[in-house]
Amino acid sequence: MSLFWRIYGLNALVLGAATALLLWAPVTVSVPVLLTEAAILVGGLAVMLVANAALLRIGLAPLDRLTRLMTTVDLLRPGQRLSVAGHGGVPNLIRTFNDMLERLEAERAASTARALSAQEGERRRLSQELHDEVGQSMTAVLLGLKQVADRAPEPLAAEVRQAQETTRQSLDEVRRLARRLRPGVLEDLGLTSALTSLTTDFATHTGLEVTGRFDPDLPPLTSDTELVLYRIAQESLTNAVRHSDAQHIRLTLQHEPGEVMLRIEDDGSGIRLEREGAGIRGMRERALLVGATLEISPGEKAGTRVSLFVPATEENA
Repeated sequence: MSLFWRIYGLNALVLGAATALLLWAPVTVSVPVLLTEAAILVGGLAVMLVANAALLRIGLAPLDRLTRLMTTVDLLRPGQRLSVAGHGGVPNLIRTFNDMLERLEAERAASTARALSAQEGERRRLSQELHDEVGQSMTAVLLGLKQVADRAPEPLAAEVRQAQETTRQSLDEVRRLARRLRPGVLEDLGLTSALTSLTTDFATHTGLEVTGRFDPDLPPLTSDTELVLYRIAQESLTNAVRHSDAQHIRLTLQHEPGEVMLRIEDDGSGIRLEREGAGIRGMRERALLVGATLEISPGEKAGTRVSLFVPATEENA
């Protein structure tokens, strides 16, 4: 039954019941109207209005649920669907909306995969240029400064050595940026070694206590899955350092029944969950690429906990 005929039928039912009561009820209307008769008529009208409102509420409830979902749906949290039963205008509308959500989620996942693939390619190119061009140029500058320092008199030699030390620190920073842009250790030594290097690097350059605990019995994962795990760990550590005022960060990677869990937890000031920034939404997009689930919640005592659950399926093996 279409929505029009459903609403028409509900109103016809109420009006028909009222007409039947007027026909068979021993009630007459005097002229002028008596107070008791007016009370009965007003009471009947009130009953009609209440019954009509209740029936319309029941009939339009699926549209209310659809409206609420349309205002809150988020493609980064897939699987939000409305239950539907029966046939007709409203069930068909809900089915169409559910199908549209499936298409949008599939298109969003495909476009995100292309965008992130292009981003990783650009990162590899920049890392290679930093390593090959900038790194080699700064190395040549270091060698030239060393030769000048060896031949210069002592007051000038001290200044040259100071410039040499500054250049060496800048070269180390360039190499660190190149490693962050393209984690070569992930490709060469695997996920555990890459995460160990990442925690060590963050602890060295931030002065925070960053500890890692890694399960030695991890199932085999695809390169895309390992890259997603690494990037989410990297972004979570960066957020903890920038925004949480944390002193200790704990990173855990372990194998649980049917899934691999990555967890980053700090003891900072916590995170506001009312509005997610670009970094968190970027992590959600990466998680969708491998069918993972990302959860962000307060820690046990304080701070923020980021948990990523990657299904250990054949696609990720």
